[in-house]
Amino acid sequence: MPPLNFLFSIDMQGISGYNRFKKTIGRNKKTMDIRDILSKCDHTQLAVTATWGDIKALIDDGIEYGTASVCIPPCYVSRAKEYAQGKIAICTVIGFPNGYNTKEAKVFETAEAVENGADEIDMVINIGDLKARAYDKIEDEISAIKAACGGKILKVIIETCLLTEEEKIRMCEIVTSAKADFIKTSTGFSKAGATREDVVIFKKHVGKGVKIKAAGGIASMQDAEDFVTLGADRLGTSRIVKIVKESKS
Repeated sequence: MPPLNFLFSIDMQGISGYNRFKKTIGRNKKTMDIRDILSKCDHTQLAVTATWGDIKALIDDGIEYGTASVCIPPCYVSRAKEYAQGKIAICTVIGFPNGYNTKEAKVFETAEAVENGADEIDMVINIGDLKARAYDKIEDEISAIKAACGGKILKVIIETCLLTEEEKIRMCEIVTSAKADFIKTSTGFSKAGATREDVVIFKKHVGKGVKIKAAGGIASMQDAEDFVTLGADRLGTSRIVKIVKESKS
């Protein structure tokens, strides 16, 4: 549970949301079912040093522990799809991790990933465009990538650690308008990952049908429980499966 002096720099509804979260935890001392947490995890391996052996091990663990998907580099999607044999969803990343590829490059990456067997796409927005308030351009890019997904799930990474509160709220609106499936906090490759306050902001401002993925820095079972309680539908992490494995050894 986060410390009592954990403060939000957001409006009163956000503070109320966090207060409700504390009360919920207080009323329910019982630990959340580990299977429920695992079922929300995108079991992730995106290290630049990742080998095919690492990806196979990730898939094996994801299947064994019942995670929502495995999130892997695009170069392994085709082999991963064949290896997994439909036993787990294959997720990959587009415009990762910096997001400043052209729209056309991201659309091509997406179409290729889907053709290779990807079930879910996690794209990174152009953060420079957001800073420049080029909102229509960002929405157009997300919409184009969603179209290239061909019905597959699209998650939009906005890299919250680099954004102001106003920019986070605006991205909630843009992601909703572009009809993406998820808004996602972080790549895990910038200066910080998911925070509880960001999930509260997302929960308040995303539109109907848009889900929330928290990613980066989810280091403990308590972190995972907190994010889920606050409204995260998915967790981008490799550590939760490791924790469960270690508890069994």
